[in-house]
Amino acid sequence: MKLNLNYQNLTPADFNAVIRLANEVHGDGYLDSSSMQAWYEKGLKSNINASFVVYHGDKLVGFRITYAAEQWHIDAWCTPERWLLPREQVCYFKCNTVDADYRGQGIGSELLQRSIVAVKQQGALAGVSHLWKQSPGNSAVKYFTKCGGVLIKTHPDRWYSLSLAGYQCTVCATECHCEAAEMLLTFD
Repeated sequence: MKLNLNYQNLTPADFNAVIRLANEVHGDGYLDSSSMQAWYEKGLKSNINASFVVYHGDKLVGFRITYAAEQWHIDAWCTPERWLLPREQVCYFKCNTVDADYRGQGIGSELLQRSIVAVKQQGALAGVSHLWKQSPGNSAVKYFTKCGGVLIKTHPDRWYSLSLAGYQCTVCATECHCEAAEMLLTFD
């Protein structure tokens, strides 16, 4: 049976539900209201919003946070010299989250496709992301690879400093030693 899902752009009215789902899936301390506002603003460019949510009835069942090109900081966890594209034309796929009861139904892929359409309208040629390699069955990397993502570099201890600041990884608990797969998805 096909679910009746409502995909729409992320708005401030969605923030509390997004924070709740993010912390449920990724661990306590992953997202708070000030970070949520900053993440939202980074997705807005040329009056186009690159971030999306999806509801089943009144229940938020997924979201995709995407930063517009030139509206995010390329940090030590990024390897732009391997992207083979101008940095100013690469967006950042920050977070894709789907409620456990709704996974495996193409929701994550649909959210990604909607973000790709938006960032292409904003001028991006590609998007980079850091995928959680310790996700159950390495599902995050498998999903992004299936969508066309290519591994750029593996970054050990990607979320370690965040865990020292209060983030509680669902795998490591106190000190997070999970690896991130930096992956690039080039658009057609």
